[in-house]
Amino acid sequence: MDKKSIIGLILIFLVFMGYMWWTAPSEEELAAQRATRDSIMRAEQMRMDSLEKAQNATYAQVATIEDQLKSGNDSVRNAALTVAKRELGVFSNNLEGDSVTLTVNTDVLNLEFSNVGAYVKSAILPEYQTYDSLPLQLLSPNEKVNLVFLTQGNKPINTDRLVFKTFCNGIPIDENTTLNVENDSLVVSMRAYTDDSVGYNQNQYLEFRYTVFPGKYLVDFDIAFHGLNEIVQQQPYMDLFWSNQLNRQEKNVDNERRTSSIYYKPISDDVDYISEGRDDVEKQNTPLKWISFKQQYFCNVLIADKEFSNADLETKTNARDTNKHYLRDMSAVIGLPYEPTNDYTVGMQFYYGPNKYRELADIGMQLDRQIQLGWGFFLLQWINRFVIIPVFNFLETFNWNYGFIILVLTLLVKLVLFPIAFKSYRSSAVMRVLQPEINEINAKYPKQEDAMKKQQAVMALYKKAGVNPMAGCLPMLLQVPILFAMFRFFPACIELRQQGF
Repeated sequence: MDKKSIIGLILIFLVFMGYMWWTAPSEEELAAQRATRDSIMRAEQMRMDSLEKAQNATYAQVATIEDQLKSGNDSVRNAALTVAKRELGVFSNNLEGDSVTLTVNTDVLNLEFSNVGAYVKSAILPEYQTYDSLPLQLLSPNEKVNLVFLTQGNKPINTDRLVFKTFCNGIPIDENTTLNVENDSLVVSMRAYTDDSVGYNQNQYLEFRYTVFPGKYLVDFDIAFHGLNEIVQQQPYMDLFWSNQLNRQEKNVDNERRTSSIYYKPISDDVDYISEGRDDVEKQNTPLKWISFKQQYFCNVLIADKEFSNADLETKTNARDTNKHYLRDMSAVIGLPYEPTNDYTVGMQFYYGPNKYRELADIGMQLDRQIQLGWGFFLLQWINRFVIIPVFNFLETFNWNYGFIILVLTLLVKLVLFPIAFKSYRSSAVMRVLQPEINEINAKYPKQEDAMKKQQAVMALYKKAGVNPMAGCLPMLLQVPILFAMFRFFPACIELRQQGF
């Protein structure tokens, strides 16, 4: 490096340091930023503390009231109803009612809806099985979907304790029922009506609405507020508590646990995730498009039609599970935007299905980024997305055994790489032919001071033979990303799951 280059680097460094000093905020600006950040954090913590206290208090009240409502003593029941109306407000009549399970079956998804909490309590994929040949159940018995909000009387409402009225395509369902979806979609509506002087107010209700489609893993999920604008307390967003203990599906539970985590898609950024295999908590204060409880080959995804305001995400290993039946505990506290209008709906979708590239890529929104196909820095993702996976999917159309498909795919890759490999082999062969002459040159110029002459003689020999000494290395390096991409694709490919040769 000459003197001018050194001076140039020093000047660039000085300019860079000067720019950083010039644009650095002053002490007053830093203090204002810290004060604003601390204020936001305090307000958020106070909100979370108040919601947690309200939720715990409501759980205790509801548990006591439920026990009293089951009592055979009429005076105890009447007293419980009075307390419910006073403590739980306009939704108190929804504490009573029989538990009803509605089962909806499609060719790819079997769902069970519970009217207690108005949530999906079971999601079975009939096309797949667990490692021990049992039905593949994505949701554990501890699955929870709970919307928490305040009424104008400052009464906290937790929907997971309410008994909703169930409707299927507008027809009331009063007992356990099983329905099959074949050609048209099916709408499951669950409503919690407010109370009036004679019982239920048919014009004011909270509705959880699910639309199930034939042949799809996607389920539309809407939370609708009908006539509740003067009942629900005005707030920029309300919290949806969503949690699940991921069921073990694969034989190698340790590997499956290492590849299980929470993925999420910020509106204005790429897909991110809590580091796989780690117990961690993340607070996302920016709007999100979707959140996924992802495991090795399957996932539960909640997708916003527009956006989620924010989310608190947590994943941890279930140390209580000594039989290794569960993988990890996943939970998310999601901020749902709310507007106090007469009819307001928050539109969402659930995806209960496989981590299958074609399936997720067709849905869009970068859902396929949950599948680990390698680092983008080394072009592994792009090679897999645009080369390996399309060829693999094409070979699938022949209905061959997957072992044979892998062999054919490997041969095709080697065939495509053959021109590059041939240049490498040819260069190596020429170098072996020239090796005796190179040895003669080395013997002719044995001294250190003749190194330059030796180098010139060797380069003249290469030029005469028409060979580049680097030609043997470069083609081999060009093959490495393709081979690495294949090694990342096969372990993530659900088509190969539980397949013999």
